[in-house]
Amino acid sequence: YYLEDYQGAEIDCNNAVERNPYALNHYVLRALCRINQNRYALAEEDYQKAIGINPLDHGSWHNIVLCQIELKEYERADSSLDMMLRYWPKETEQYTMKAQVSLLRTDTLQAEKWTDRAIDLDAYDGRAWSLKAMFQANRKEYKEAEVSLDKAILQLPKTAALYVNRALVRYNQDNLRGAMSDYDACLDLEPRNYLAHYNRGLLRAQVGEDNLAIEDFNFVLNLEPDNTIALYNRALLLDNIGDYNGAIRDISAVIKDYPEFWDGYRQRAAIKRKIGDINGAERDEFKVLQARLDAAAGKKHPVRTRKKSERNIEDYAALVEEDTHEEENEYVSEYRGKVQNRQTELQPEPIYSLTYYKRESETNTYIAYCPEIEKINDRKALPKQLFLTDNEASMTEKQTEAHQTSIRTLSEQLDKKPNDRDLLMRRALDYYHIRDFENAVSDMNALIQENGADALALVLRAQCRFAQLEVSRTTASASDLRLGYLMVVQDYYKASDLMPDAPFLHYNIGCVQVQLADYMAAQKSFTRALELDSHFPSAYYGRGVAYILGGQTEQGLSDLSQAGEYGLYTAYNLIKKYSKK
Repeated sequence: YYLEDYQGAEIDCNNAVERNPYALNHYVLRALCRINQNRYALAEEDYQKAIGINPLDHGSWHNIVLCQIELKEYERADSSLDMMLRYWPKETEQYTMKAQVSLLRTDTLQAEKWTDRAIDLDAYDGRAWSLKAMFQANRKEYKEAEVSLDKAILQLPKTAALYVNRALVRYNQDNLRGAMSDYDACLDLEPRNYLAHYNRGLLRAQVGEDNLAIEDFNFVLNLEPDNTIALYNRALLLDNIGDYNGAIRDISAVIKDYPEFWDGYRQRAAIKRKIGDINGAERDEFKVLQARLDAAAGKKHPVRTRKKSERNIEDYAALVEEDTHEEENEYVSEYRGKVQNRQTELQPEPIYSLTYYKRESETNTYIAYCPEIEKINDRKALPKQLFLTDNEASMTEKQTEAHQTSIRTLSEQLDKKPNDRDLLMRRALDYYHIRDFENAVSDMNALIQENGADALALVLRAQCRFAQLEVSRTTASASDLRLGYLMVVQDYYKASDLMPDAPFLHYNIGCVQVQLADYMAAQKSFTRALELDSHFPSAYYGRGVAYILGGQTEQGLSDLSQAGEYGLYTAYNLIKKYSKK
């Protein structure tokens, strides 16, 4: 069971039941094996046998209800909950589950009544407050919903979905900074949360944090390359920061899918005028003029939010919310805490990057080793302490402005000392932090050309090139991407010649090789990182991903398990997903 071999564990349980049909734990364990194989009807049979042996086995009753919910037998689930209320009338769990079943039966009024009863019984029930907030938000009682979510988060501070929900109610009260803070909190818990990245990108754009917003939309587009709404939002941001060719590229891709999206033509025309393409601009403007003459009168009022499944390009500025509000079904087990339901993409953790800003993780406390960072920090050659992290913190507007000011000052100094190593490194880091990767690479080229191979310069150039590729992944040709990734790998290899004992370099190489679909090479790179540091959780995770992508699922699951033990809890979501295949 612990090795995720549920079929084998079920066979062992069958033998145990034959030998002793009166042992409750045999049925409970076999039911969990069946749940993990999506065989809910058979799992329910086992739980029914378990409560036949012990009618007061709370965990079995709980899981009977959840199996009945999975089977869409809501009336039976209601009846089972009625029995639980007789046995345990003062436990709020049954009331919130009754509310959930009422919702599934589309009886919202009854669902809220059950939720209120749960809160009356226990004012510290986080799940009940979460449900209450949902009802209030549906009635547009956003202030009251925020208060309810505050109470839910106080009790369930590690539940990422609560921060997403509170961000939406704060947004509906025009509290943009508060909403962004909640998306940050969500991404601390779930770094790959799609909704949080997408909505934070929109909010960052609204408050003028264009470069940071682009990063969020890059993430969304890496997950969903065909997401034209995200592509158009990125185009608007690229226009804002002066990347006109990139903006035209993205808008053109959107127009190809939506040839009657007139805002796209209007926006592209304006950008073409900025780069002197008057003929191109006039062609786009003529299309818009034709559309105005042909269009029916009136323009629809823009919406503030849209469902995740709704893909109307006209609603590009609307925040996204989940299609349905579903409480996660958690199967209680003394053998294994809970079945994870969070979605995780099959890709390594982020690469390790040089930065002034890192976000602390409560679970993954691994610190990457880099001797050259220690040296440059000891010399105090930089204005701030330099970190090596795979979890960069977002910058404030004030910090962004400080980097822009620093670039101007350093540029004046470099006019007098054009080859000064420390000045070039400082300015390149400033460029990196405001996401001007092209100029950062240019400074590192100059540094390396003048001073020869430099480990930190190679690492910084590699991470900037990698970041550039992540931006263009959805639109660049396969051959251009491949060439770009190979250049990144080459820089990391050169850096590893200068720092042979730095595990993070081999880890980063492995991550890039996964992007190149060279899974065998990636496995070797992650293995080399682990030879240098056997307690490197992201390397276990990355190698596990490379094994699974290469068709070696068993070895992959073993590595993911090791990553989980070292604090990378997202590994357990992949274990759950791929152990069933």
